[in-house]
Amino acid sequence: MCEDAVTGPVANAEMAAAWDGDEGEGWARHWQRHDRLVSAYHEVLLAAAAVARSERVLDVGCGNGQTTRDAARSAADGRALGVDLSSPMLERARKLARLEGLANVDFEQADAQVHPFAAASYDVVVSRFGVMFFADPVAAFANIGAALPPGGRMVVLAWRDLADNEWLTAIRSALAVGRDLPSPPPGAPGPLGLADADRDRAILHAAGFDEVELTPLDRPLWFGTDADDAFAFAQGSGAVRGLTEGLAEQQRVRALDQLRTTLHEHATDDGVQLGSAAWLITARWRGQRRAAS
Repeated sequence: MCEDAVTGPVANAEMAAAWDGDEGEGWARHWQRHDRLVSAYHEVLLAAAAVARSERVLDVGCGNGQTTRDAARSAADGRALGVDLSSPMLERARKLARLEGLANVDFEQADAQVHPFAAASYDVVVSRFGVMFFADPVAAFANIGAALPPGGRMVVLAWRDLADNEWLTAIRSALAVGRDLPSPPPGAPGPLGLADADRDRAILHAAGFDEVELTPLDRPLWFGTDADDAFAFAQGSGAVRGLTEGLAEQQRVRALDQLRTTLHEHATDDGVQLGSAAWLITARWRGQRRAAS
């Protein structure tokens, strides 16, 4: 039985409904594959965070908790908290932490945009692709920043533009079957919510962060051991389900056939890999949100 109930208010109700439902169930069920999917980014994030032995770590949008648990290992005399909207993934995260014998890690179902974090209660905030979904990003980062002391650091990963992410463009192209698929609105809550570097800087400065730096990273995403394995996983993903929803059966079969062909074309000796592009975003909390002009 799931242990979770949302602690505190929820501002991102639509995201909560998605991640606390079937989407979250799928991610929790396939936790190993999702962790491996972005494995090329994981060590980069940990190295940039450089969590010290006695530090307190807040992991925002922690999902199945890999980043939180690894942060807890680094903070052997400190503690790590992972927060997420998805009770299925948090349940998975807790089970894995128990199996790994980690006693200095906690997980809580909460909306980081509005959750009442204790002031200056963490030394570092991290997130592996978990901070692009806020309805009000300035308010969200101001709330998260207030959990840091002045000078406290934040290190997060977020996807860059659609055109730079082959894994998105190739899948969308395969599933289009003659349709002109709309692009996600710039800055809208979702995977590409922090794709624009100038907007990201403006958001973080307004929220109360300084020393904002964005480093572009290009890494392969791993989709499966071979094309058949990758296809079995991909066809059940929320993105593929959403892009094939409403298609006539003949169109749907054609779209999935094209997806299988695309995955075959990206098969390597190390599995099926598609290119991706992300920002490594680092910043330091100034100590207060910038006053509106």
